[in-house]
Amino acid sequence: MRDGYDFSHAEKNPYVKGEKIPITIRLDSKVVNYFKLLSKEVNMPYQTIINAYLTDCAIKERKLTLHWD
Repeated sequence: MRDGYDFSHAEKNPYVKGEKIPITIRLDSKVVNYFKLLSKEVNMPYQTIINAYLTDCAIKERKLTLHWD
């Protein structure tokens, strides 16, 4: 075995998933129903779709704009 290894050109394993943290979140029933219907259309769990949407928002650093009257 070598004393040291060069990982400067190493690539991340595409089959290893990132860490997921279980949380409890309250969502409106309309939101949950929307994603459940969508999940049937694309044959994917609705939690996975919600996670994908939120991941996309985080990567693109989208900010929610709220307007209070």
